[in-house]
Amino acid sequence: MNKQRAAPIEMKADEFRAIGHHLLDRIADFLDSLPTRPVTKGEAPPAIREALDSNRIISDLGTDPAKLIDRAADLLFDHSLFNSHPRFWGYVTAPAAPIGLLGDLLASAVNQNTGAWFLSPMASEIEAQTVRWIAELLGFPTTCGGLLVSGGNMANIVCFLAARQAKAGWDARVAGLHGGETKQLRIYCSKETHTWVQKAADMCGVGTDAIRWIPTGKDLSMDTVQLQNQIRADKEAGDRPFIVIGTGGSVGTGAIDNLPKIAKICRAEDLWFHVDGAYGGLAAMLPDASPELRALSEADSVAVDPHKWLYAPLEAGCALVRDPEKLRDAFAYHPPYFRFGVEAINYLDYGPQNSRGFRALKVWLALQQVGRKGYEQMLADDIRLAGELYELVAKQPELEAFTHSLSIATFRYVPPDLKSGSEETEEYLNQLNTELLTRLQNSGEAYISNAVIDGKFCLRACIVNFRTSLADIEALPEIVSRIGREVDKEMRTETVGHV
Repeated sequence: MNKQRAAPIEMKADEFRAIGHHLLDRIADFLDSLPTRPVTKGEAPPAIREALDSNRIISDLGTDPAKLIDRAADLLFDHSLFNSHPRFWGYVTAPAAPIGLLGDLLASAVNQNTGAWFLSPMASEIEAQTVRWIAELLGFPTTCGGLLVSGGNMANIVCFLAARQAKAGWDARVAGLHGGETKQLRIYCSKETHTWVQKAADMCGVGTDAIRWIPTGKDLSMDTVQLQNQIRADKEAGDRPFIVIGTGGSVGTGAIDNLPKIAKICRAEDLWFHVDGAYGGLAAMLPDASPELRALSEADSVAVDPHKWLYAPLEAGCALVRDPEKLRDAFAYHPPYFRFGVEAINYLDYGPQNSRGFRALKVWLALQQVGRKGYEQMLADDIRLAGELYELVAKQPELEAFTHSLSIATFRYVPPDLKSGSEETEEYLNQLNTELLTRLQNSGEAYISNAVIDGKFCLRACIVNFRTSLADIEALPEIVSRIGREVDKEMRTETVGHV
């Protein structure tokens, strides 16, 4: 073997520089072209697999990296759903801030393992500072513990595990779920809560039957009277309530629970108060944020997603826990092969991962580029645009407006000659709007999703998009109405044809 190793995966500096410069030029052109592209081509899986040549086997010999990068760019630019498009309002996924793209490249270049401080000294300190800044934006104590994770599901699950260890009444990590007792742990959340709670109950061994789904009022917020009654009934039955989950902006409609009241109940009943603010929590930074949302500052833990309303590239969720020791209690182990010390934060003690990528850099950079005022402006703009859409829909005779909260507006298409109300009509409208949504999504003209409100299938536009303009919003009602007319005509023709 030669003393100087020649690894086939290595690149010389000049080659790396040339390929990198070319790729950056292509990315810049791609971002600039987004408004002129369809949001998606609506291709079916076979077409995607054909473009990829998915059945091709791996070659024995390598390929020129410049050609590989160009082909990868072609595949992604020509066959993707673009959540960075100005008319993407489907899910709570924001366009990636350009500085975040560069941050991810830099983070990958240094390739730090942020599980332990001495493996990533500067990266760990940047993450700690980022966590403090996010807490500061929310009005949450900056002395809290926290870390960056993959997204809202994992941020909520991290907090859930901290709550289980803190409030189970025994050492659940050592003794398991019952710890010699037979009491059933109980979880409380509204019927609007995201499905992460089911995943958490399942993964943590508590079981989904432990969840108490509390009804909501007309505003889709949790009924706190029924919450209190359920907690007391469960205690009388010998169960052990341990966590109440408040929603700081539901993903369906942007509904906000009465967080001040829930906080009061949790203090009185000695329960862990967690807020799922993955979507809406960051709106608590706004000067005109509601008292209901701002009360997330009273929680024992909060989950937010920088890759939603801080516009960070995926992946970036954030778990915040008021008492940092509660995170250590839930996750820290110290086997003999770990010699990391405790003089600084070792993030493997704060969450489920040992090996962790440097997610914080892209968030840290954007927070400094934009500042608090810049984020306040962008979030307020998104909320105003959703309000504009709601008003435009309400004026359109073929559209029925349902809800507007935070940056989400819901509505549906109703043919002018139909009046909603009867069971038969409602079933038809649900089918009509379901098909309408499928065609709209595949059309590439705009991309929205759905919500189900009181059994009614609604169209849902969620604006967390700094590229969206008023002109984009003004175009949507007519697009929906046009497709709605086409679908309605076809469905009625089919019905007549089958008579």
